[in-house]
Amino acid sequence: MKTRSMGVAAIVFAAFAGSAMAADKDASFDPAVCKADYPKASLMNEEQGTVSMSFLVAADGSVVESKLEKSSGFKNLDKAALKALSACKFKPGIKNGAPAQTWTKVDYAWKLD
Repeated sequence: MKTRSMGVAAIVFAAFAGSAMAADKDASFDPAVCKADYPKASLMNEEQGTVSMSFLVAADGSVVESKLEKSSGFKNLDKAALKALSACKFKPGIKNGAPAQTWTKVDYAWKLD
């Protein structure tokens, strides 16, 4: 049986909602702390891809709503990323100097090394 090492990367991109004020910041999370487990079936089938998702993050950092924006091409990878990141504690976005509910976009790349 051939075994492979795996690595997962997550990248945070710009939020959908936000103001032009320089002091405003989008919600974010720490990809070193918040990771999704590679689905076993996806490992066996050597599936890889990037899932694009949007999260509505409350002022307390919890995820209020999540949406799949673009599929990785594999339902198991999409579901695993959405489920894992929806359970993460985000750093809330900042509007007018205070934590606020904001949308943020996250691309989660599943890669086998």
